[in-house]
Amino acid sequence: MHEKHKTWSALFAAKGATLSSYFLRRVAHRWDAQDLVQEAYLRLLRIEPADAANIRNPEAYLFTVAANLVKEHAVLQQQSPVSGDGLEDVLEQLSTPCNAEADMDRELRRQRLGTLIQRLSPKCRAVLVMHYRDDLSYRQIAEKLSISPNMVKKYIVKGLAACRQRMADYE
Repeated sequence: MHEKHKTWSALFAAKGATLSSYFLRRVAHRWDAQDLVQEAYLRLLRIEPADAANIRNPEAYLFTVAANLVKEHAVLQQQSPVSGDGLEDVLEQLSTPCNAEADMDRELRRQRLGTLIQRLSPKCRAVLVMHYRDDLSYRQIAEKLSISPNMVKKYIVKGLAACRQRMADYE
């Protein structure tokens, strides 16, 4: 492990909880805060060794990166790719009945599912739309939203699980 990576890892070990609290106070959802903590660490690891040597106060630098991530997150939230039209396509795919009996209450299921999807976090909703409507891969979605492909998978799993669970409550 490079010497500066050890420094960043030690700083993260010491300040990780503080950083997490910082993000939790500034974003709407816990999972967004977790994404931002992960992204902060990744950005630190991407710093070239020559540039890292010029950082006099690593903790101040870490929180400068964090503040910038919060600003970027807010911009992404405002530019969310989820619109009413995009939601219609997702609803169409996810509300498909499982059997012939369910076909009779398809519109009711659609309405309920629409309500449930609207309750998901903006990022979770955006991931579902991009995956099901736009047919984007996890990697493509990750690049568009500046998160890891692993987080894309977590959002899809979390969103679908929440919808399935709540739809089961109706039935």
